[in-house]
Amino acid sequence: MTFNLRQSLVMVRANLYSLPRRLPISLSMILSVALVVCVLAGFLSMARGFEKTLRSTGSPSVAVVLGGGTNQETGSDIPPSVIRTLEAKISDIGVARSSDGALMLSREIVVTVDVKPGKAAAGRTIALRGMDAAGMSIRDNISLSTGRPFKSGAREIVVGDRFARELGLHTGDTVRLGTVNWTVVGQFSAQGSAFESEIWADLDAIRSAFDRQGQVQSLRLRLFNPTSLPALQNELATITTTPLIAVSEADLYAAQSGRTASLIRLFGWPLAILMAIGATAGALNTMMNSVSDRKVEIATFRALGFTRFSTFIGTWTEAVLLAAIGAISGLAISWLVFNGWQASTIGANDAGMAFQLAVTSDVMLVAGALGLTIGVIGGALPAITATRLPIATALRSNR
Repeated sequence: MTFNLRQSLVMVRANLYSLPRRLPISLSMILSVALVVCVLAGFLSMARGFEKTLRSTGSPSVAVVLGGGTNQETGSDIPPSVIRTLEAKISDIGVARSSDGALMLSREIVVTVDVKPGKAAAGRTIALRGMDAAGMSIRDNISLSTGRPFKSGAREIVVGDRFARELGLHTGDTVRLGTVNWTVVGQFSAQGSAFESEIWADLDAIRSAFDRQGQVQSLRLRLFNPTSLPALQNELATITTTPLIAVSEADLYAAQSGRTASLIRLFGWPLAILMAIGATAGALNTMMNSVSDRKVEIATFRALGFTRFSTFIGTWTEAVLLAAIGAISGLAISWLVFNGWQASTIGANDAGMAFQLAVTSDVMLVAGALGLTIGVIGGALPAITATRLPIATALRSNR
């Protein structure tokens, strides 16, 4: 084993020393592997960033009640009788209460609107959320960055920081939403969650402006703790025959993130695999060129007593090393270009949602592994070919 190892190291060094003779084709292999890694890392970082944004949005201590058997707020409807019955409850239903004994509850509605502030060349479709005054305080990790909350009944809005940066909105600006002008009275931070891609306003003002009188699509309720959700679910089952579901905010957004992230990966993986097949063919060509260029050298080593195993390892290691350089280069480029890149897509409620691409360790591991696989597969056949070179024929070809 030690003898084979020493011979293999000699063959590896000989291969690497001869690389300058094949520099152009070796560089083409490195670049093709780097491109494959960049493409896959780009799609995976997009999916990971989308998941990260939505998973940071929900709280296990906040329950969302939806009606109509849907998990989308825009397709939900909560009957007024259900809301009145809940608000009249004096028993423990798992929901926290304010100092005056009222349930910590927010009636909410979401409408999608096109926003095109000022002289912007293009607008965005965004979720405009109407809520009760308690809506902001019920949610976790929400704080005003500038300005103040909206007033009840007023045509005032508070805008998520991410959306405000994207379209250049500031406190005091006037924005036309639908057929009505609204005044931006504040901006809020949600620690980078999907809430920052929304606009919030008073429920009654939204219902009046968009002809949704009396409509409530969802309820948000502050739970005593995450384990209180079953008590609320049991209570809802007793007060109406209307199909209602109560889920934690965290579970709601986690489910929504999974569908879109899977769709992104569904596009990314086939493209990356097709490119990887092409890169593998390129690696095969590169290494066959290497074997052809070094056939006399390989035959000489074989004539001196070097084993087929050491010959295989020498050629195969060259392919893996070139692929590793390409993979590392691709990962470095991906991290510099994609990590933190601002992107947007259609999220929940058919509205735009901004998020940042995230080149995480698992993304780098998967993309890097694909890059190395190109070298492992693309170098195997040429390495086998190198072990089968007829020694006498190869030596005579140098004459």
